[in-house]
Amino acid sequence: MTRAEIDRAAFREAMSHFAAAVCLVTTDGPAGRRGVTVTSVCSVSDDPATLLVCLNRSHEANARFAENGVFAVNVLADRSESVARVFSGEGKLDLEARFASGRWTTLESGAPILEDAIVAFDCRSLESRTVATHQVTIGQVVGLSVPRAGHSLLYRARRYHALQHPEAE
Repeated sequence: MTRAEIDRAAFREAMSHFAAAVCLVTTDGPAGRRGVTVTSVCSVSDDPATLLVCLNRSHEANARFAENGVFAVNVLADRSESVARVFSGEGKLDLEARFASGRWTTLESGAPILEDAIVAFDCRSLESRTVATHQVTIGQVVGLSVPRAGHSLLYRARRYHALQHPEAE
C-alpha cells in the first residue's frame, strides 16, 4: 500500500491496537490551566533529560501549552482511570470540574502534578513543531515527582487496561 492509499479510518483502527501508557499532560501559567489525556509521550534523551509530547491542534485551548512554555507529564496508574476519562472529555466537564477530579501539587515549573500519578515529569518547552494535525513539543525535564506504586494504566483497542506490576500488589 502506498502512502496515498492509507485511509484515515484504517490507520486509526490499526493504531487502536498499539498499547500505550496513559498520561495526563498539564500546564499552567499566564495563558491559563489546561490538562489533556494522551498516549503520545516518549523519552527523547537522558542527557539532558527530555520528553516529547504530541497534542491535537483541533482544540484551541491546547495553545496554552505553547503560550505557557511549561508542561507536566503525569504517568497514570489504573486507580486514576476516572481522571483520565474526565480529561479525555467524557462528561464534557468544564476546566474547574476536571481539575476537581484529582489532587494537585506543583514542582519547578508550576504545571499541575497529579498527586496520585505513578510518576510525573515537570518540563520546560524547548521546541515545538506542527506536524499534520498535531503540535509536537519537546521539553526539558526540570523536576521529577517521587515514584509511587501502582499498576500502569494502558490504552488499547479503545479501552483502558491495567498492566499489573508485582511490586504494586
